[in-house]
Amino acid sequence: MTLRKGSKVWVEDKDSAWVAAEVLDFLGKQVQLLTVSGKKVLAVAEKLLPRDAESDLGGVDDMTKLTYLNEPGVLDNLQRRYALNEIYTYTGSILIAVNPFTKLPHLYNMHMMEQYKGAPFGELSPHVFAVADASYRAMMSEGCSQSILVSGESGAGKTETTKLIMQYLTYVGGRAAGDDRTVEQQVLEDAEMYKLGHPSNFHYLNQSKIYELDGVSNAEEYVKTRRAMDIVGISDNEQEAIFRTLAGILHLGNVEFSPGREHDSSVIKDQKSNFHLQMAANLFRCDVNLLLATLTTRSIQTYEGIIVKALDCNAAVAGRDALAKTVYARLFD
Repeated sequence: MTLRKGSKVWVEDKDSAWVAAEVLDFLGKQVQLLTVSGKKVLAVAEKLLPRDAESDLGGVDDMTKLTYLNEPGVLDNLQRRYALNEIYTYTGSILIAVNPFTKLPHLYNMHMMEQYKGAPFGELSPHVFAVADASYRAMMSEGCSQSILVSGESGAGKTETTKLIMQYLTYVGGRAAGDDRTVEQQVLEDAEMYKLGHPSNFHYLNQSKIYELDGVSNAEEYVKTRRAMDIVGISDNEQEAIFRTLAGILHLGNVEFSPGREHDSSVIKDQKSNFHLQMAANLFRCDVNLLLATLTTRSIQTYEGIIVKALDCNAAVAGRDALAKTVYARLFD
């Protein structure tokens, strides 16, 4: 980047990541800058990035339109749009979503879904429905499976975004044929099958102490998910296997341990834990004694043969959680 007096640049800032500035002068290997807040700072020229002096005050809806597609330019554009409650922005075919941490019902109602239904990608404002619709149309026209990758750090809104995708797929695909059970019937029947109860009963679900959200019906969300799975071609047997595995993970998380008679060993804590162990084994379709041995012992291969070492309670809990995490991850492989 060629710098001259008056050049518009971005300079790193410990508090704001980047701040807009203008080149005032050159002092040896350093550049004197005037920030937008009126502060004069010195910086190394190699660490400055170019800034578009004529950027749209409201930002652009597709960041491929930016003059400079660099980190501060992207962050500034997202911030400008976020200030206007525009939480979605494209970068080509990639959709960037900034978690609003508040409900925006006008963005996800029936009218909005109808607007995006069949609309060419990029014709309307950036939206998760546009991505879902493009994938659905490609699946229907090409007869091939489609993938939507939803990524982001913790709290970015991945779960809600996935729910919205499923909501849209349910809308465009219609109600699954042949299932006239009510929401209550379907949820109760499936819960009984997997021996599930209130979320507060399961360790892996109650760590946040938040079980219900205002205005959100978990039962209806569950049925919507099942219908969306029908629409995208997940068979009944595959769905049953998925939910059986998830239920098994929940039961596994409720298995607790207490110290065994031998030093640094562990055993199932009580009858309640034994019930959850048995349910987990049944749902995973594995031998309960083998599952117990996997949780409470470790096999070590030596030249003489295999040595079985008992695990203490902490190690058993760590192994239980590692197994649950591995099984859950394999659902998506």
